Amino acid sequence: MGILKSWAIGLLALITGVALFLTVSAISSHFDTEVTQKDLQPFYTPPSPLEGAPGDLLRVESLGVDVDGAESLRILYLTELDNGDLAAASGMAFIPSAPAISGPRPIVAWTHGTVGEGDACAPSRQKDPTSQLTQFLPSMIQLGWALVATDYTGLGTPGIQAYLLKDQEVRDTVNSVRALQQIPQANVGSRYTVFGHSQGGHTALWTGHLSEKFAPELDLLGVAAAAPAGELTQILGKQWDTLIGWVIGAEVLRSWPLQYPNLPTTEILTRSGQKNYDRLAQDCIKDAALEAEIRANAFNEQFFSSNPSDNPAWVAALTEQTPPPFPADMPLLLIQGTADKVVLPQPNAYLQRTWCEAGAQINALWLGGVGHMPAAAIAGPTAVSWLQEIFDGNTPTSSCGGPIPVLPPL
Repeated sequence: MGILKSWAIGLLALITGVALFLTVSAISSHFDTEVTQKDLQPFYTPPSPLEGAPGDLLRVESLGVDVDGAESLRILYLTELDNGDLAAASGMAFIPSAPAISGPRPIVAWTHGTVGEGDACAPSRQKDPTSQLTQFLPSMIQLGWALVATDYTGLGTPGIQAYLLKDQEVRDTVNSVRALQQIPQANVGSRYTVFGHSQGGHTALWTGHLSEKFAPELDLLGVAAAAPAGELTQILGKQWDTLIGWVIGAEVLRSWPLQYPNLPTTEILTRSGQKNYDRLAQDCIKDAALEAEIRANAFNEQFFSSNPSDNPAWVAALTEQTPPPFPADMPLLLIQGTADKVVLPQPNAYLQRTWCEAGAQINALWLGGVGHMPAAAIAGPTAVSWLQEIFDGNTPTSSCGGPIPVLPPL
């Protein structure tokens, strides 16, 4: 009994110590974040009233980070909402320091994945804003390309982010390209490509369809999408009762009713989901994922009370936000890890098969044993090489007709 008592006391002390450490660390981190965000807020507060045209550059300043051979900028620009009103969006721009060699620079528009809907979660407001870009940004700079990265409307700026809502995602992307064109030292033209991950993969796929509609003067040459949230009904249908439901579901529930006001919400949520989704959606991704892990695995709590993909109204909305196959003249690099637990590989195997059957030209890069977060970084060098082929006017060899390492759903 003495040994057991000593062991129990020791375990309790360890738990208490760890809890105290985590609490102090969280408070310190929160304080640092609050100070940083307070200092940044004046830049992100747009002028009132907003005047101009979508894509107009409102503000530009140094991003405050060093990227070899490049100027790193924080930007604020005008975009447009579904109702035609102007809105401000923020983002980042990276411009090679060396002069352009032959004509205007090509542009890569980077579209980021899920980060949380709170303003402090915006990539351009982070202490390390280039953390997701390190495996491909240096090569792009060396090749003389300029990169622009939208935060999306409502993320860092006033409003609610239109999470996984195609029209706003594409408007924010093409207007970030227009804003980059207005920076004199960028010396960019109208030729651009899009490279996106996860939520940003959804943005990239829809940009392939809607760029000409929203920005006909721009010349989109190709799309690269890593672990794209493309087949939304399948993704949500597979993940609704997992911890992923707490993360993705919370952000969808906060934003989609703005576009679909008659979408049933309380009917498909647990009481805990109803109580916590708005707050959880505004947590940045690390905090949201930690809470989701605790709720789902420690307390066996679910976010959804039923599968949204069984609800006709939700199926209609999910279908409307799911991109159809590309035409044959819009090349796609599809990147997917076989060990992805967020955007499961089966839906993107289905995307590859059905898009190829419809005539799309897909280059598929399947990453064995790779999970969700590292997919874009690991594939970065391949993506740069593929984009180089696109900018050079070449047509990469299609993977259509070849084997798919993951069996797609029927």
